[in-house]
Amino acid sequence: MQATSLSKSEEQLLEIIWTQEQVIMRDIIQSYPDPVPAPSTIATLLKRMQEKGFIAYLTVGNFRQYYPLVKKSDYFANQLNRIKKSFFSDSAFQFASFFTRGTNLTATELQNLKQIVEEDLKKKK
Repeated sequence: MQATSLSKSEEQLLEIIWTQEQVIMRDIIQSYPDPVPAPSTIATLLKRMQEKGFIAYLTVGNFRQYYPLVKKSDYFANQLNRIKKSFFSDSAFQFASFFTRGTNLTATELQNLKQIVEEDLKKKK
């Protein structure tokens, strides 16, 4: 996984690529919510993301067909680990404690989390 992170604009573009899996510029432009960035801006973002190792492309006729090199789940896990290291002294316990107490989780959501923890505990025994 890359040590590099993406800007918000790059993440938004990568979300479009993840959703479509393989996409050409025309389809990227059509997928953007308003206001749609200029094609030159999108091209710059694509180039930066390619240089960072997040996407690649195949030449198909006169088009470049972009595809992700990083799974969404891997990118998300990497971002969570960066937050854990930066804000919680790399402590999963501190991170989880903050998450469960610092957010407005419902009783059902807390119960679901408890079930996940209990299942993971059983696996580790």
